[in-house]
Amino acid sequence: MTIYTSRGDTGETDLFSGERVAKTHPRVQACGAVDELNAILGGLLMYLGEEQQALTQEVARIQTELLQLGARLGTEPDTAMAQRLDAREIGIREEHVNALEVAIDRMEEALPPLTGFIVPRGDPAAVWAHLARTVCRRAERRAVAVAAEQAFEVAYLNRLSDYLFVLARTTNRLAGVDEAAWEG
Repeated sequence: MTIYTSRGDTGETDLFSGERVAKTHPRVQACGAVDELNAILGGLLMYLGEEQQALTQEVARIQTELLQLGARLGTEPDTAMAQRLDAREIGIREEHVNALEVAIDRMEEALPPLTGFIVPRGDPAAVWAHLARTVCRRAERRAVAVAAEQAFEVAYLNRLSDYLFVLARTTNRLAGVDEAAWEG
């Protein structure tokens, strides 16, 4: 099998559920933003050290969850593919959102209280986490356009951006890097 098919050369692509749509279709835009986020998390993993093994495993798990989320966003509801995903329990559920909240709470226990805005910089892992956070917010905005019936996907992305913000603060703390307070 070759990687190129030429099927996208005219500006159209296939949704996961098989429909042929323009590459500007809202579902394609949402999937693309989630894919970009997932790739950035791969970059973040390069900078999480061995002493941060638990965080590495957490981010790797999130990457898998983002693949599930992308499959759902790329699938029209009420299709055979949607039924197959349901049967295999592929998608984001309340337990995924709850797991992010537990992780956020765990990390925040070790952080000083936030008293203002911080400038997104510091340790390389923190910078990658901040970059991921901003792309996550875009993915959330794109998902809202297509996932009204998929409330957990939107809630997951909303919570994930919070997680990534706290992760950036955590990696700066672990690296001994002071946060840069915004002097606005």
